[in-house]
Amino acid sequence: MSESLFVGVDLGGTAIKVGLCTADGELLRTHEGPTQASEGADAVLSNIAAYVKELVAPGTPEWEAVEGVGIGIAGFLNIPEGIIDFSPNLPFKDVPVKRIMEEKVGKPVKINNDANVAALGEAWGGAGKGVASCVCYTLGTGVGGGIILNDRLIEGSTGMAGELGHMSIVPDLEAIQCGCGKMGCLETVSSATGIIRMAKDAVARGDRTALSLIEGEFGAKEVIDAAKAGDEAAQRIVSRAAFYLGKSMAAVAVVVNPQRFIIGGGVSKAGEYLFSQIREEFHKLTPDHAREGVEIVAAELGNNAGVVGAAGLFLRA
Repeated sequence: MSESLFVGVDLGGTAIKVGLCTADGELLRTHEGPTQASEGADAVLSNIAAYVKELVAPGTPEWEAVEGVGIGIAGFLNIPEGIIDFSPNLPFKDVPVKRIMEEKVGKPVKINNDANVAALGEAWGGAGKGVASCVCYTLGTGVGGGIILNDRLIEGSTGMAGELGHMSIVPDLEAIQCGCGKMGCLETVSSATGIIRMAKDAVARGDRTALSLIEGEFGAKEVIDAAKAGDEAAQRIVSRAAFYLGKSMAAVAVVVNPQRFIIGGGVSKAGEYLFSQIREEFHKLTPDHAREGVEIVAAELGNNAGVVGAAGLFLRA
């Protein structure tokens, strides 16, 4: 087999997903297994190696065609050295992942932030395909991000570029403390966690809302569904999340000037109800030349973005 192949690894707190990609970003197949984080760092890294070898059998022509293994990891990373400084959901502290994994799999290894690799996946094989510059938002438990500029993933001097969820964008009088310790981060209002918090506050205040009738816990989906059904309290919450997303994109647009914003993650499943509001705020707040031709679209790869992007670390990072 002469065509180059690349393996991507999406390392999560409970599951590890691995995928085999071509040099064009086509995902050929995937394999998944448990992380077993409670067994320690070496057990997790051994599991990654095992799953990679189950995906592509060593000694085969396919294995010989594999040029590298990329790994996407949530946490604080020393990307150039391939070290995980700290990961909140994994048993890693000052672990030289690159060196250890190269010993375990016998292939070159690169690591990067999970949000960066998801962005790279969308840019390489998803909603950003064919676009040289795009910015990706992942709206989940938090707000992740990644910036692709002129076909290259932007990492910054310490690997913190693209941390869009930690843009301080909410005014002081409205701001609350983010999990990062700072005040007024985008993540506090535009993530699933932020939407749920605002909804619970509305219920606690006694606002008239159907959300107060839900027994037990509710998620961001229930808040968005209530908003679509005409619940005014829920509509205010979703509109606030959309406003700050649009405002953050306006700020990013005059710094990076991307051709496309791509939005993924669970909250993005709200669809056009959310996207139309984001577009409205973006157009209202962005100078003409920075918004001209800019698209705001949904991500396409879903749960496969991480493995595709991790594989792409050898070509697009």
